[in-house]
Amino acid sequence: MENLIAIIDLGTNTFHLLIAEQDKKTYRIIHREKQAVKIGAGGINQNTISEAGLQRGIETIKNFRKTIDSFYINKIFAFGTSALRNATNQKEVISKIKQETRMEVSVISGDQEAEFIYWGIQSAMNLGQKKSLIMDIGGGSVEFIIGNEGELFWKRSFEIGGQRLLERFQKNDPIKTEEIYELDTYFESSLPELFTALDLHQPDTLIGSSGTFDTLSEIHCMKGNITRNFDDPEIPLTIKSFYGIYSELITKNRVQRLAIPGMIEMRVDMIVVACCLIRFLLEKHHFRTIRVSSYSLKEGALALLSQDFN
Repeated sequence: MENLIAIIDLGTNTFHLLIAEQDKKTYRIIHREKQAVKIGAGGINQNTISEAGLQRGIETIKNFRKTIDSFYINKIFAFGTSALRNATNQKEVISKIKQETRMEVSVISGDQEAEFIYWGIQSAMNLGQKKSLIMDIGGGSVEFIIGNEGELFWKRSFEIGGQRLLERFQKNDPIKTEEIYELDTYFESSLPELFTALDLHQPDTLIGSSGTFDTLSEIHCMKGNITRNFDDPEIPLTIKSFYGIYSELITKNRVQRLAIPGMIEMRVDMIVVACCLIRFLLEKHHFRTIRVSSYSLKEGALALLSQDFN
């Protein structure tokens, strides 16, 4: 239909489908869908998409295509991120997806990904005049953005996502103390540009975008008997609560983590290394508060592209 647009985010860990109805330069989301595909599993650190990962991706896109076709949508933007961005077999993968699903897939740069995330957050919550550090932990990359309500001051994408960290550093479950130390050493050596930006801009709020932060918020709400509306663009979490959840996660194995109220299977593997990164940043820079946005990359792409399509 003329006023409908579909966004497909082919993430390293999760594939997302958004369908929205446009009205001039605004939009209303009418359908959301996500699937844990783990297209980067088993090949992310070798810069390749495995055959098994590709097949899981194709099956998910076929299902997305059925949904899109049922809405009679002809405005579609499908894009890949870190796993596809760095894959040596990128062309073959995109060609196979098109052949099997009739879906044209673009690959966005890390810089574009960070910008989309900023606009997703900006459309979800009031950022105010003070600067915040926005953090989006994907399976392949992590995006950091410093901005406020009116301006994006700095952005950078680092190829240190959860699937990469999991496969490279966490060999034991529960994670060992020495593995956490190795992660901290790696973060220290990998993020000097971020540290320079933090010193320059001095953001006092850390804003987590979707993914791991969404699950942390759900665990926080379950522990505190807090009623959470799943349609809310901003969801609850505190720094104190994060540290409590982190302390619990690093002492439990997969089965025990999955038993934590609010945990979901989609997050249970990568959440430990992701939380090690969050804890590292909270110790590295003084943040006064933490906020969580349920909007992120896909909503930012929708916000910008719905304008372009008009």
